[in-house]
Amino acid sequence: MTADVVPGVVAVALVTIATLAIGSYRQRFSRTTSDFFVASRTVRPALNASAIGGEYLSGASFLGIAGLLLVFGADMLWYPVGFTAGYLVLLVLVAAPLRRSGAYTLPDFAEARLGSRGVRAACSVLVVAVGWLYLLPQFEGAGLTLSAAVGAPRWVGAVVVGVVVVVGVGSGGMRAITFVQAFQYWLKLTALLVPLAVLLVVWMGDGSPGPVLRTDTAQWSLPLADGGGAGLYATYSLIVATFLGTMGLPHVAVRFYTNPDGGAARRTTLVVLVLLGVFYLLPPAYALLGRVYGESLAAAGRSDVMVLELPRVMLPGMAGELLTALVTAGAFAAFLSTSSGLAVAVAGVLGQDVTGRLPGLAGRRGTLSGVPAFRLGAVIAVAVPLGVSLLVPDLGVARSVGLAFAMAASTFCPLLVLGIWWRGLTAPGAVAGLVAGGLGCGGAIVTTFSPAPVTGWAGVLLEQPAAWSVPLAVLVMVAVSLATRDRVPAHAGRFLVRLHTPESVRP
Repeated sequence: MTADVVPGVVAVALVTIATLAIGSYRQRFSRTTSDFFVASRTVRPALNASAIGGEYLSGASFLGIAGLLLVFGADMLWYPVGFTAGYLVLLVLVAAPLRRSGAYTLPDFAEARLGSRGVRAACSVLVVAVGWLYLLPQFEGAGLTLSAAVGAPRWVGAVVVGVVVVVGVGSGGMRAITFVQAFQYWLKLTALLVPLAVLLVVWMGDGSPGPVLRTDTAQWSLPLADGGGAGLYATYSLIVATFLGTMGLPHVAVRFYTNPDGGAARRTTLVVLVLLGVFYLLPPAYALLGRVYGESLAAAGRSDVMVLELPRVMLPGMAGELLTALVTAGAFAAFLSTSSGLAVAVAGVLGQDVTGRLPGLAGRRGTLSGVPAFRLGAVIAVAVPLGVSLLVPDLGVARSVGLAFAMAASTFCPLLVLGIWWRGLTAPGAVAGLVAGGLGCGGAIVTTFSPAPVTGWAGVLLEQPAAWSVPLAVLVMVAVSLATRDRVPAHAGRFLVRLHTPESVRP
């Protein structure tokens, strides 16, 4: 091991140790099934907001946005704007009613609202699909980060993240992971803010010119603004996916079940908006410095690791290595926190609907239940996407994240909005809409990752499906529900009153 990689190795080791230590300390308070699934609904807004910021700001936010801004310019600002504004939509339409539903998971909510095991099964499949699709780029990004920072083989970062997540989630569940993720948000913010402050001082002191706006569109194509009709469509589709997909992400939705009541869920969302707004000021600043110092990185196709490499480029020597180590620690924390949140959400569903129903396993009635089922679900939740990321590398971090948002927007967003605000939703309508939106995005996923991608307008429609798959899902849900209005659950009115009545005025 050379001297220049020692700081990076130490930084990753410290983040891993701190993650396991905090989780181990808090796991002493995790004893019941409710502790593992929703932290017994005792998480206060400030802590919950920090934990949401920790799990929501993934490697795509920490590294990817700055890289996209470096290459494609201000068009890519739609990503942080959409990621943040999605919580505004969630605040207005979903946060408090979702908490008042009393559910543990999205499938729990769907079954309670519609009284259908079929809807629950469809939601369970989609939670696992979205969770695994979002976990893939976390493992791939962890491998890229360790490879760029310390020269480790790509598989090392993915395996380390997978093992740490399984240990942390399996040992303490939601209660332990909440404190871990809150710590990781503030670590990520510090890991970007401190190096940025130093690098801005270096830039102002060395007399370098300001950022150069690229005009060579043959080399630096702008796929949104400079793409004609296709680019305009891609822009709007991206906005739809990021604005509406947030509420449907399983690891985001499950967080609101941990608040004490609906009012606390709303306050949590307000704090999250502030925390995300502060964080997303930093990647554009890194991109501006990259326009001055990171030409070679962009030209070499290494824009994804520009945030990691920039301190070394601007400040050669041990000072640059120490700043790189700090950024590496933040990036690794991003992969750990997001992976942990996704693992908790997927494990909760698997523990209730899959591992808890496997015959021949220890427990009452010959099956697993409660905490043991959750722990087995956590292992499966991590093992499958980790195996795929090791067997099929280079899936594309940004593309996988975008498709996860599009899938969530096309399935759970219509289900939640209509289920909370429209009494007429029926189980057949919900299933039909989930299938329509899921198949639309599923076709996009298969086509996007195929060795022979589709070109032209068909390719654009498949790569950015949200603009048509979300309206399709809504129309199908409404149309089928109207055609089956005799199937409206008898308890629908009472359930909606429960969702929209503050706890303080209930008898």
